[in-house]
This record gives sequence, C-alpha cells and structure tokens, in this order.
Amino acid sequence: MKKIVWKPSASIASLIKRSKIISNIRLFFSQKNVLEVETPILSRSTVTDINLSSFETNYFPSNNVNEKLKLWLVTSPEYHMKRLLASESGPIYQICHSFRNAELGQYHNPEFTILEWYQPFYSMKKFIKEIDKFLQNILNCNQSDKISYQNLFIDFFKIDPLSTNLLELHQLSKKLKLDYLTHSENDLNKFIQLLFTLKIEPNIGKDRPIFVYHFPAKQASLAAINSQDSRISDRFEIFFKGIELGNGFYELTDANEQKRRFIKDNQERFSMNLPVQKIDNFFLDALYHGLPPCSGVAIGLDRLIMLVLNKKNIQEVISFALDRC
Repeated sequence: MKKIVWKPSASIASLIKRSKIISNIRLFFSQKNVLEVETPILSRSTVTDINLSSFETNYFPSNNVNEKLKLWLVTSPEYHMKRLLASESGPIYQICHSFRNAELGQYHNPEFTILEWYQPFYSMKKFIKEIDKFLQNILNCNQSDKISYQNLFIDFFKIDPLSTNLLELHQLSKKLKLDYLTHSENDLNKFIQLLFTLKIEPNIGKDRPIFVYHFPAKQASLAAINSQDSRISDRFEIFFKGIELGNGFYELTDANEQKRRFIKDNQERFSMNLPVQKIDNFFLDALYHGLPPCSGVAIGLDRLIMLVLNKKNIQEVISFALDRC
C-alpha cells in the first residue's frame, strides 16, 4: 500500500494529546514561577562540540547576493538562555525547535523540540530533585533512581571508569564481544563512552527514570568540574526505558575555562577533518560579565511525549517527520 506522504506522520489523536502534555508542562512551570522565554533560532555562531553537526544558512542584506552573513540554526537554545541568566532573568525555561544535522532514526529527527530549563542558585543535587518532581508530574511515574557514573560502571562491569586503563577495557570488550568495534581504539575516554552507550544505556531506567550523575571530567561538556574530585564533573543524564531523556549540568561559569574548552574542541575538530567553528564571543562575554551559580537541563520533548503516549518512534509524535516536511 502506497504511503500518503502529504499526511502528518503522527495521528491527529496523538497531536491532540501532545498539545495537552505541553499545556501541562507550561502549567508546572507557571506554578513554580519559572519564566518562559523565547530566544533566536538563527545565530551568528554555533557549537564547537565534536559530536554535533550544525545547519548553515546565509543572510543577504537588501537582497545583495555579493554581501552575506553566515548564520546557523541553533542546536539548542543554551547559549542565548545563559545570556539571559547573566542579565538577571532569574529561573527560566523554553520550549522550542532545535536543529542537528546528520541525526535521523528511532529517537532522532534533524528538527526536534527541546525543553531547556535553568534554575539559578540550585546545586546539581537540588536540581535533580526538582526535575524528578517534574517527571513524576508529566510522566505519572514513580520517584527516580539516582546513581553515580562510577558506581553504575562498577555495577555493570566490575571496572572503575575513573582509574581503568586501555588493557583492562580491551579485555572487557573482548568478553562482551565488542572487539570488532574497539580493537583499534586507543582513546580511553571514547572507549568508556562507547561501552556506556552500547551496554549500559539500553539496560537502565526500565521501571522508573534514573539519573546518572558525576560523569568523568573529560565528558564535562559545559558542566563544572566537581569541587571535591577533579576526576568527575557535575554533569548528569536522565534515562527511562532505555531512552536518553535529558542532559544537565551544574553550569560552568568560568569564562576562561569555557574558552579553553572551545579551543580544545576546535583542535580536535581539525584533527578529525571536521569544520572548525567560530567561537560564540557573545556567550563568552556574558560569562565574563558573570553567570550566576546555576543548574540547567535540556530534555528531548519529543522523546518525553513518546514515553507518555507509549510510542516507539519519534515520527509518531511529531506532525511532519523529515520524509514529509
């Protein structure tokens, strides 16, 4: 039977339910006095993260094709929202479309909806408790489990990810029958990430959401390094029913350290033959001005809705997936 591609990929019944879920999310934040904000989808800079690929476009002032300004579609609203936080916005959230190239699959669409939320003066631990309340409210689920990255890795593999070595990881990989993927891997951090993604992620949070916190420092991204143990970062991820639902940080506020990380990202991009990206100096200027101590999280809203509606594919909860847009 021929697929009717002009029709939405999600059923109208699912889209009605989606609308109600988003209304409930807005009600949750309204009751908590968290301000809803809107920030640009187009940006003069993009992320340096080696794991993300951005969409580029050009702005032509006055239709002058000889003069153009390169712009990017945002991969998330993070940098703009932190500029609001540095301007003393107080607690804020946003529901918006974001864009990531080369991402398509069961849980991915190049254009997707993200929920981004920041709470100034919240520690990571306090913020996790608040997100847990949010998940119980929206997913109608039990209280979440919480475990450190280190303890989770030890539980699964009897190996400490903070003190392991390549020999030990290669032996483990052989045991797990993954050596066809890892036989030439000599980057310890990438090796650990691969094992976590393939063997841990799909097998956690089956009955209730789980927060995995204190990711290794080399996986800090935009998170602060833990003040008690420099081997770990104040970063956490949320998983439920084998799906990565969110990524959060006790945010890095040190502008010099953030700039160093951006430069390091671009050096790695160069070595991998990826485009070297222009650093977002507006964002760095906001950090130099002063970002309040805060915690933040990005939640894949389409994935959250998939879980509420018990759907197996992201296409079932968005109006028009890539093949229909």
